[in-house]
Amino acid sequence: MEWKIKNFEELTRSELYKILHVRSEVFVVEQACAYQDVDVKDQKSLHLWLEDEEGAIQSYCRILPAGLSYPEASIGRVLVKESQRGKGTARKMMQQALEFLAQAWREPVVRIEAQYYLRAFYASFGFKEDSDPFLEDGIKHVEMILDLKDFAS
Repeated sequence: MEWKIKNFEELTRSELYKILHVRSEVFVVEQACAYQDVDVKDQKSLHLWLEDEEGAIQSYCRILPAGLSYPEASIGRVLVKESQRGKGTARKMMQQALEFLAQAWREPVVRIEAQYYLRAFYASFGFKEDSDPFLEDGIKHVEMILDLKDFAS
């Protein structure tokens, strides 16, 4: 297994295809949520994923700069394939994303739109709820915010 992190311009066509495929597999098919996944934010985001020995993506998220989705930097499209769930993969990926935001981009805070049932997972990193729950594409979400000072070292 190998972690990869690239900006949009660095992605090969094959990597981009695999990213869009796994996002569709998890968010559109598995969660039965018909929505427009591909957006203009991909071109301005950093893409972080875990690839297995056969080159299949096992987990993925995108890291968005401040001003793209929110005034703060953000992490979105967080997914772990079903076969990897419960193995700590999401925790490792979020740790890497948060460290990148704090150390490489020197962001002071990060805001996310978390699926409501994952609040405790994100709270374990220090995220705090920052909105009332709301529906997005038929799925309950909540905005959460984190001060990145603990990830800056």
